[in-house]
Amino acid sequence: MPEADLRHRHVPVGSLQIHVAEAGPADGPPTILLHGFPECWFGWHRQIGPLAESGLRLVVPDQRGYGLSDRPRGIEAYHLDRLAGDVVALAEACGFRSFRLVGHDWGGLVAFWAASFFPDRVERLAILNAFHPGIFGPYLRRHPGQILRSAYAGAFQLPLLPERLLTARDGYGLREMMRLSSRPGTFTDVDLDRYAAEWRRPGAVTAMLDWYRALARLPRARQPPRIAAPTLILWGRRDPALQPGLAEASLGLCERGRIQWIPEATHWVQHEEAEAVNAALIDFLRR
Repeated sequence: MPEADLRHRHVPVGSLQIHVAEAGPADGPPTILLHGFPECWFGWHRQIGPLAESGLRLVVPDQRGYGLSDRPRGIEAYHLDRLAGDVVALAEACGFRSFRLVGHDWGGLVAFWAASFFPDRVERLAILNAFHPGIFGPYLRRHPGQILRSAYAGAFQLPLLPERLLTARDGYGLREMMRLSSRPGTFTDVDLDRYAAEWRRPGAVTAMLDWYRALARLPRARQPPRIAAPTLILWGRRDPALQPGLAEASLGLCERGRIQWIPEATHWVQHEEAEAVNAALIDFLRR
């Protein structure tokens, strides 16, 4: 879908203004797409056209702290409960009583959390290379190899230094993180320039890193409710940061779920295997 055909606006969500891109018919099944780190709504640009053309009504936000959305200060503003609450409040502001929910990476963590705690709102749940936060601690204790893969998240806990390293030389650190963790050619220079323009916004990278800091430091429910909504987990098996076992452990918290493995994809599955991902999402979300 040409970007000129998208509808952009800011939606009041509590005390925040959340920027969204919208597409698809007004009477289509409401569907919210949640991006991950370090992207923004543009992370779904390969999905928006096909999903909208299938008849889904799409709302694709910049989550709090990202892009053109507001950036509250302090790690407390990025507690999972607040992030999941944003999703429900956004749906209400758009007039959705219930909705389909899709999340990648950090957007997947938020989507899992929202589906656990707002079961009457989330009709169907699709997750792309992300784990349920409720299983992560126990999984790490059983699989120390994942601790090594997650070492970058520990480095993000340091004050100020990560921001400086990631944003130096026009976001060189973030650009290389995306390049090195994906298949060659997945992200063009034009794509990365677009993301870099978002990272340069005042306070943006600190807000993005505060998601990680809040997850590590702030208490949350030890035993989140099991997810009642039908759930599809799409997982690129070549993810260098997340072991496939996280998908299987997350499935254990889903009453009605399944995993669809995508063998040759990395963490950036919706970019690398867009056609397969789009087909799977349309089949699942349109039911």
